[in-house]
Amino acid sequence: MSRIDTLMGKMTLAEKLGQLTMAASSYTVTGPIIAGDSTDAIKAGTIGNLLNMVGAAHVRQMQRLAVEESRLGIPLLIGLDIVHGHRILFPVPLGEASLFDPETWALTARESAMEAAAEGLAMTFAPMLDVARDPRWGRSAEGPGEDPWLGARIAEAKVRGFQGADLAAADALAAVAKHYCAYGAVTAGRDYASVDISARTLREVHMPAFEAAVAAGVAAVMPAFTDLAGIPMTANKELLRGWLRGRWGFKGVIVSDYNAIAELINHGIAADLAEAAAHALNAGVDIDMMADAYRHGLPIALERGLVAMAQIDESVRRVLTLKEQLGLFDHPYRRGTTPESNATLTQRRRLARAVGARAIVMLKNDKETLPLPASLRRLAVIGPLADAPAEMRGPWWGAADTEGHVSVLSGLRAMLPHSQVLYVPGVAIESEDVSGIAAAVDLCATVDAIVLCVGEAAVMSGEAASRAHLDLPGKQREFAEAVLERARASAKPVIAILFSGRPLVVPWLVESADAVLAAWFLGSEAGNSISDVLTGRVSPSGRTPVTWARAEGQIPIFFGERPSGRPANPKDHFTSKYLDVANEPLFPFGHGLTYGLFVYSNLRVTPADVEDIDTIQIRVDVRNVGARAAQETVFLFTHDKLASVARPLLELKGFTKIDLRPGETGSVSLSLPATELRFLGPELEPVFEPGEVEILVGPCADRSRLLVGTIRLSWSRPC
Repeated sequence: MSRIDTLMGKMTLAEKLGQLTMAASSYTVTGPIIAGDSTDAIKAGTIGNLLNMVGAAHVRQMQRLAVEESRLGIPLLIGLDIVHGHRILFPVPLGEASLFDPETWALTARESAMEAAAEGLAMTFAPMLDVARDPRWGRSAEGPGEDPWLGARIAEAKVRGFQGADLAAADALAAVAKHYCAYGAVTAGRDYASVDISARTLREVHMPAFEAAVAAGVAAVMPAFTDLAGIPMTANKELLRGWLRGRWGFKGVIVSDYNAIAELINHGIAADLAEAAAHALNAGVDIDMMADAYRHGLPIALERGLVAMAQIDESVRRVLTLKEQLGLFDHPYRRGTTPESNATLTQRRRLARAVGARAIVMLKNDKETLPLPASLRRLAVIGPLADAPAEMRGPWWGAADTEGHVSVLSGLRAMLPHSQVLYVPGVAIESEDVSGIAAAVDLCATVDAIVLCVGEAAVMSGEAASRAHLDLPGKQREFAEAVLERARASAKPVIAILFSGRPLVVPWLVESADAVLAAWFLGSEAGNSISDVLTGRVSPSGRTPVTWARAEGQIPIFFGERPSGRPANPKDHFTSKYLDVANEPLFPFGHGLTYGLFVYSNLRVTPADVEDIDTIQIRVDVRNVGARAAQETVFLFTHDKLASVARPLLELKGFTKIDLRPGETGSVSLSLPATELRFLGPELEPVFEPGEVEILVGPCADRSRLLVGTIRLSWSRPC
């Protein structure tokens, strides 16, 4: 008999429900305060899982209560939202998506796992895989951007990085893919609002990243707070038991989001906690996070006949299996035993700096304003985010406190020791006070260049941080326009740095500034990363993983839209267009400039006739005609010209990178299995249809900048 069988044979109902319960500890860095009756409940075996605990000593203290003072000695599963780092922070996920580099995505997850596991943690509530095409939604900052293919690649990399080769290893964390499914499609971009989308959009856009996470071996999945067409995901049998467990074969743990089971009452599908608990358990949810619905509701649900004991046992077995896979039974204190060395922490900071520099997207660089010239004598660094080290963390900063992060000002002062780097904040992020604008404007007349640091506060992105207006908050626009006017009058270049967890709608700023960088929130080393790019130590290489709108009325906006029967035509009034703004975005998906300048030529696609068993080979020449060495990201898109279902105008199918010196030409290769050209037919089942497919290669999702080849698909010949 296995250890799990033996334990389950000894467990009371209360102890079983304890294994299905996760409680939160409200913590400070100096000590945890366990909410409610959790300490006694851990000893009684009626709470088996914790979240929101920080510090190796605190984690060990709670683990000891479970292992040494509870009747059965079952270890706790303790997790935290380690979204883009634990104490040393990397860029927020949307910013890190800008790298288009699976190996680095996996590496930052691996480093985060090592740091968190060294403090005793065994689970992270990440990666967030919600595709988002509406930047009003604040949780866009936590996700992979707008594209399902990209989301799937990030899912694979993050699961691999967090979990490592062996879940039982001392430096491994159980990853939780969240929020299944379509949370990013909330109505009007408003967090927690209802979701109502077509089955095709659900399947083609919002499910692929989760399917990829399951295929990669993710340990756990978290359903979304939201409903989908009236069925809350926490109670969605079709998608949890039917798709996730049935069609995809997921064997791991399903853990609810915070209080989500109790919120089934608010959704209007449960009359009380017992009904809510029954709905969730029947749908396949194993762990109840913070609703206490399973502990207090399932006994009543059992009495009413709403659930069966076999269902509870099924979930308990999955939770105990995960604890066994994590090695918690054999080595409950393995994680958190050995503190990390100073050398390890130093290396991690170096990585954070390098990744931060690569995540920066240079949106504009007129007249080679950047990099800053070596002859620079006086530099103004102004704006509410110029000297705001704590804001550099961005949302979901894990266990990182407010200290120890590098601001733009301190980064530039360290990088430019022989220049005067002068600072005036001008305005606060959200304040209506404009009294500081005059001093900042006066400073601008006395310097060689101006670095204008504007954007959102860290808490303006993330959960419960939807915004209806995506311009600069507070009086920042008034401040920036005053600076830009003075700079024009005195012929001083302005480099605008935008901090945000989403694309902002700032066409006026992009038009007026000489250079613009999307810096997202870059984490602990933000100021050094930005300084590396501004001074030319690093050539910017980030590419935006989301389309940037030029007007809020264009939202939602994304490159993968389907063709219209009346495509935009300036010569025909009755076509798909706006009366007051162009259809085109301010910046397309994949946009990003470098300190080089790249020209594409000589696209080769073979074979011309393709069967479903073939692999298509794509080659293209790239030449750097710029004055500096740089790295180019090359994107591969496809378009099925004629199909039984109208296909998106562009579909991302791959990317690669090439580093070239000035004047150098290189050739890049991409491979595309023909099976990637399958799509969901009229019956929402995969089909492979004969016909012409365009192969498009270039620097971004702007068709006018892509080289185009054509292949013909045919049926596979019989063996």
